[in-house]
Amino acid sequence: MTALAHERPETMSESQAEFVNEPNLDEVVWQAWKAMELPEGYRAEIIEGAIEVSPTGRFSHAQVVNRLRDALAIFLQGSEYGAWNDTNVIHPLRAWVPDGFVAPRDGELIEAEDSLGVNASAVHVVIEVVSPGKRNQDRDRVRKRREYARAGIPVYVIVDDYDNQGTVSILTAPVPEHARYEDEHRVPYGTEAVVPEGPAKGFVIGESITGPKRS
Repeated sequence: MTALAHERPETMSESQAEFVNEPNLDEVVWQAWKAMELPEGYRAEIIEGAIEVSPTGRFSHAQVVNRLRDALAIFLQGSEYGAWNDTNVIHPLRAWVPDGFVAPRDGELIEAEDSLGVNASAVHVVIEVVSPGKRNQDRDRVRKRREYARAGIPVYVIVDDYDNQGTVSILTAPVPEHARYEDEHRVPYGTEAVVPEGPAKGFVIGESITGPKRS
């Protein structure tokens, strides 16, 4: 007969008993995130098991995000997919707020549990516009890159003012078990980057979205 969770077999050591009774850290972080109340202008994400709070982007960041969203909305017009932003993307015990993403318009197909956001499994393209500062850059270039790959999101687009004079990277072929994307196409600002697959296939990210090369 299996012992109940609160019953300790006589052969179990004190340290083993403490381990059994210890709450799952990811679940603790998840519950803490759900209970957070942030002041206006801030967002909270769970990235690789830690809550990260950050302010909304600067004006220049918002300009690029808005141009991307508007262009994507026009490109997807008439299809069953939409251009989304300012919404949580939920993967088990993880939560992200991308600068933009492509997912079905039908809420019944994409709504996450407890109406907390959109299921990551419904996201076909995710987009981040890199903010200034090393921590922000590492978040989008490294930590979120791993997280989106773990979630199996097919296409990750990074618009990065701070890489040389500005670059657009399109990452595809996620390998969730290794938290990486197999393929990367990276071009400088002023060169067109094209989404190669999915509902946004053929969508072009060029100078009209990114602006010119940065000095």
